[in-house]
Amino acid sequence: MGSGKRFAVLLCAEDSDYVKKRYGGYYGVFVDMLAEEGETWDVFKKVLGICFGHQILCRALGGKTGRAISGWDIGLTTVHLSPSSSKLFSSLKIPTTLSIIECHRDEVREPPPKAEVIAWSEKTGVEMFRYGDHMMGIQGHPEYTKDILIHLIDRLLRRNFITDSYTDELKANLGKVEPDKDAWKKLCTSFLKGRL
Repeated sequence: MGSGKRFAVLLCAEDSDYVKKRYGGYYGVFVDMLAEEGETWDVFKKVLGICFGHQILCRALGGKTGRAISGWDIGLTTVHLSPSSSKLFSSLKIPTTLSIIECHRDEVREPPPKAEVIAWSEKTGVEMFRYGDHMMGIQGHPEYTKDILIHLIDRLLRRNFITDSYTDELKANLGKVEPDKDAWKKLCTSFLKGRL
C-alpha cells in the first residue's frame, strides 16, 4: 500500500489519438514520469500547472496572459532559475539552467500578485512561478519527449499554424540538445511531495 498521500497534475490539453495510442494519454505520460510505486494520483493537494495549466493558474490567481510577443516558442529552450529559486532548489543539486521542451504561443505576461517568478528564458519572461508552497506553474513541458514534440510540430503544420520552412528549421534543431528530464522530474516530484 502507498504512503497515503495523494497527488494530481492539472491537465489542460486534449489528448491526440497518437498520444492516446502510444502513451495512454498525457495523464499517463505525467504519471509515468512522476509517480512512485503505490501512490494515488487523483486529488489536488498541490497543483502543478504545465504549459496551458501554467497560464490557467496565472489567470485564476489574478495574473495576466496573452499571445507571446515573440511568437511561437517550439523546441528545446534553456530556462534560467532565478537566484531565489536556486536557493529554494539547492537541496536538489540541479543546475541553475535547465533545458526543457516548449510548444506554446501564449504566455504569462504578468504573474499573479504575491507569486514569485522562479525561472525565465530568452523568449519567455515567466517560465516558472510559485504561489505559496502549494501552486507552481511551468511554461515548458518537463514530461515531453522529442518524439511527442515531433508529432506536435507535424500536427501544427497540418493545421496550418506553422509553415513548412519553420517545421524544417524546428526539426533540424532538435538533435542538438537533450531536455534535462531527470532534473525536471526531481524538481516536479519534490514540489508535489513537499520536499522543497
